[in-house]
Amino acid sequence: MARPSVEAERREQILSAACEVVSELGFKSLRVADVAKRAGTSTGTVHYYFDTKTELMRAAFEWNFTRSLERRRPLLDQQPDPRDRLRMFVDSYLPTDDVTVRAWRVWAELWVEALHDRDLQELNDQVYGEWRRIVAGVVRDGQDRGLFRDEDPVLVANGLIGMIDGLALQVLLGSRSMTVQRMREVCERTIRDLELTAV
Repeated sequence: MARPSVEAERREQILSAACEVVSELGFKSLRVADVAKRAGTSTGTVHYYFDTKTELMRAAFEWNFTRSLERRRPLLDQQPDPRDRLRMFVDSYLPTDDVTVRAWRVWAELWVEALHDRDLQELNDQVYGEWRRIVAGVVRDGQDRGLFRDEDPVLVANGLIGMIDGLALQVLLGSRSMTVQRMREVCERTIRDLELTAV
C-alpha cells in the first residue's frame, strides 16, 4: 500500500487532471481514461481513489473550489484597506489567465450538472456561502471604517458575486459586448458606487 503522502499527492494529481479535462471537454464527454492519461496513471489507479465518475467529479469540483480560495487568501491577508482588498479580490476573478479560465469553465460545468444533482446543489450552496461570507466580511470591515455605504453587507455580496458570475460567463462565451476589460470597468464602477466619498 502506498504511503499517505504519496497517496495524497496522487489524489491531487488526479483531481487536477480531472479539472483540466472537464474544462476542455465538459463533464458529459469526460472519460476516466482521459483523466488517467492526463494524470500519468492508469484507470485502475483512478478507481482506487474514486469508485465512479460521479464521485470523481464531485471531489474535483470541491478541489477546484479549495484551490480557488487558496489562491486568493494572500490577497485578503496582505491588504489592510478594505477597498483595496475588495478590488484585488474581485480582480482575481477576471478570466485573464489560464488557471482562472480553467476554474471558471469547471464551475460552469458544475452549474449545469447541479441542475440534476442534489449533492452538487449542496456543494454549490457551500461554495457560495463561503464566497458570500468573505465578500460580506470585507464590506462590513469597510463600513466599520467609514469607507463603504451603510447597506446590508450580505445583499452587497450577493449582488457583486452574481454580477461577477454573469459577466465572467459572457467573457468565457466570447461575447463581443463583454470583454475582460469591460468586465473590469463594470466591477470597478460597482465598487466605486459602494464607496463613501470624502466630505
